[in-house]
Amino acid sequence: MMKTTFKLIFTLLVFALSEAHAQNVVIIGHPGLNKLNTTTVQRIFTGKAIEIDGVHVTAINLKSGALRDRFLQRYLNQDDDKYTAYWTVRRFIGKGIPPKEFSSTAEVIDFVQNTPGAIGYIDEDELKPGLNVVSR
Repeated sequence: MMKTTFKLIFTLLVFALSEAHAQNVVIIGHPGLNKLNTTTVQRIFTGKAIEIDGVHVTAINLKSGALRDRFLQRYLNQDDDKYTAYWTVRRFIGKGIPPKEFSSTAEVIDFVQNTPGAIGYIDEDELKPGLNVVSR
């Protein structure tokens, strides 16, 4: 009985740790960008910062979904409806346009790697060698 209980607990622990790892969102940037803190990421994705260290930055979003929801919660402490409403007002009053949206993380990675100043987010499990992680 003790062995079965131990195996069950161990299996649940491994599953929980793998789920927690899959929940991590990382911010990637074009190789010209340096490490960024959470406040700077917030300012970029809310249009309050358009230049970092003399480099014009271009924020990239994913279309609505689980990864975007995790990003918004982790970095902006918002849900998708609140974020969309924020950009609707900001656009209406002439304070900018929301970040361009892509359908997949592969598109985000391609755009970020090939566009100076680009910044986006992906699931940590999709990190590839050579990507510039600017925030975790």
